[in-house]
Amino acid sequence: MGRTTRFAAACAAVGLVVALAPAAVAQAGAVQQRIDLRLLVVDDGGPATAAIADELDSAGTPYTRVDLNAGNRPTINAAFLSDTVSGQPRAKYQAVVLPNDNPFGAGSAEMAALAAFESTFGIRQVDAYTYSRPDVGLNWAQDPGYIGSLDGVAAQVTAAGTSGPFGYLKGAVPFEDNDPTVSESYGYLATPLAPQPSGATFTTYVDAPIPGTSARGSLVGEYAHDGRRELVVSFVYNSYQQQFRLLARGIVEWATQGIHLGADRNYFAVHIDDLFLADDRWSTTLKCTPGDVTCPPGSNPATDPIRMTTADEQYAKQWSGQHGFTLDFAYNGGGSEDFKAENGGSDPLAHQFITDQASFRWLNHTYTHQFLGCVQDVTVVPWRCSKDSANKTVWTSQADITSQINDNLTWAATNGLTVDRSVLVTGEHSGLVSNPQQPTDNPYLAPALAATGVAWTASDASREPQQRTLGSTRTVPRHPINIFYNAGRVEEEVDEYNWIYTSQAQGGSGSCEGSAVSTCLPAPLDTTTGYQDYIVPLEARIDLGHVLANDPRPHFIHQSNLAEDRIAYPLLERVLGDYNNLFTTGAPVVNPSQKEAGVELQRRAAWSSAVTSGRVTAYRVGNTVTISAPSGVYVPATVPTGTVQRLVVGTTAFGSGYAGLRSGWTLPGSLQTSVTLVLDTAGTPAAQQSSAVAATTSTPAPRSQPVPSGVRTPVPAGPGDHDRAGKARLAKRGAARVGTAAPHAAAHHAAKR
Repeated sequence: MGRTTRFAAACAAVGLVVALAPAAVAQAGAVQQRIDLRLLVVDDGGPATAAIADELDSAGTPYTRVDLNAGNRPTINAAFLSDTVSGQPRAKYQAVVLPNDNPFGAGSAEMAALAAFESTFGIRQVDAYTYSRPDVGLNWAQDPGYIGSLDGVAAQVTAAGTSGPFGYLKGAVPFEDNDPTVSESYGYLATPLAPQPSGATFTTYVDAPIPGTSARGSLVGEYAHDGRRELVVSFVYNSYQQQFRLLARGIVEWATQGIHLGADRNYFAVHIDDLFLADDRWSTTLKCTPGDVTCPPGSNPATDPIRMTTADEQYAKQWSGQHGFTLDFAYNGGGSEDFKAENGGSDPLAHQFITDQASFRWLNHTYTHQFLGCVQDVTVVPWRCSKDSANKTVWTSQADITSQINDNLTWAATNGLTVDRSVLVTGEHSGLVSNPQQPTDNPYLAPALAATGVAWTASDASREPQQRTLGSTRTVPRHPINIFYNAGRVEEEVDEYNWIYTSQAQGGSGSCEGSAVSTCLPAPLDTTTGYQDYIVPLEARIDLGHVLANDPRPHFIHQSNLAEDRIAYPLLERVLGDYNNLFTTGAPVVNPSQKEAGVELQRRAAWSSAVTSGRVTAYRVGNTVTISAPSGVYVPATVPTGTVQRLVVGTTAFGSGYAGLRSGWTLPGSLQTSVTLVLDTAGTPAAQQSSAVAATTSTPAPRSQPVPSGVRTPVPAGPGDHDRAGKARLAKRGAARVGTAAPHAAAHHAAKR
């Protein structure tokens, strides 16, 4: 969703009405206020307001953006902020996000209008990045105080924060320091004023030690004064940085008082591709993989392939149970039949997996892992699409695609393996676009998917990050993890990593040089220690970044990574361990199946379309919040605990508990055209008088505060961090390279021949 008006104030064509009922009751006889459920984001072009807008976009929370740098922007006055509808005073916004506490000029009528609006309707204000001073309830950042870089600082949620908006965190809020040569943060540490002005209070939610003293300074705190509440954030950040990702949920929940459209969860799922196949092995001598298309024609044939054993299966089962984390195995039945043919007619590995099948989830990965796109010409490196005599692309036929899907399902049924036929992972995500060689989908793929009942097929998020449709099928993008399919041993993984991520001058391939989506290592890693000391912590940071971004897209590795040295487990344990050190049990990792991830993405897309096209309205009047959306569009909402959905007869719980609130998707119940959600009294805001309260405004904040280069342009965590690297290249070049996969893609997508 773009940062423009998020949804219209009214909608003539309404197909869905959802009602949320706060328990707060207005004073008898008072005219009830109407509060529209959208936020106002006043944007100065800085990274802090952009980060909060990104969080709202991700959750599906509507907002209106006002660009302070636009010459034709609307004037923020009483009419812009509120009006009267059917005799009811209406607040057009439920919360306000400003770039700082007062981004307007001295004596600004716009700031005065905002202050009066907030005090009249009980609207909260987030100061996205401001500096410590008495105007925001803090002392100047001196004696004691600190102004400067916060790289690597160990911030902490206070007792007030854990009992308030940041209760889903255990306490630690570590600030990133990805590159010691680049400044990646800046902020102000100061103590609250003592005493505060009459009637004012300041509550610190997140603080950090003030260098050289025993005092701690506020980084995030609530300043209550003059009938208003401000969340004072005194450091700058971007949407990628872990310190913001940890706090983003709490910032939004504080601003909206825990009642808003949209929902946010932390997702992590891992697919293990190629089960029952034997994956080719990286050659540390040839610097390629004999047996696939990365090696020049005539290279040594594949030897000593990598395949899991029954001991590896038992370890996977035990590990999954100990960690409460279900692995998804994408199986190739033909691999088992090949093994049987070469080993006396039995396959102990397949037998053991099928015996323990309830311990895992299962995905059809096609029967023999055939490439289902164009017919590959592997006489050259890189491969190219074969052409017929008329110079037209030769495609894998619909019959072959259908056979690959159905034969694998038949194998599962014959061997007693239960599989959901609606989900599929094609070998190498083949059949879909594979740039640069294959810029279009195989035209026979969509009809084959429809004929075999496939509703959800995996795609590569490093190539196609967004879900899309192929006829009746939707893609489910998956994040590749930088553990290569052709590595079963630590030495092989590090050697290939060095080859991909070091310059030619350092003995590498040089593919990282000038890449739009990667950086290079300063020097090759030690093949003995480099994996545990460098690759594991780096890849864990990258993957944890996806988890903290409300991103349901699965990750994927290969069965070879669970064999031999079992190199995947240290990484997976690091991701889960780091997560559990940061979050309480009330905000667990959500481990969705491929189908569940696909449904989540589908609902988000439909909701986003409805919001951006102005077909959604939402407002609270007294005890009822009404949400109108097109018929059939699921509505996401976050509400206090204890919320129940009123049905024609009786009630049922709404959504599910997460991070101290309840959230989920809803539609009207049977025989209903609207949904009423009755909220718990303790979690709803108190009724607000509609008469204006005199409110003071702070002196204008500086129009330009320090923003380090490492905040304005995201600093990659390392060579494999292609999300941030791509953003950094875009900022430097002013243009994006379209359709380019990360350099590590070759190690994940190399065809098997």
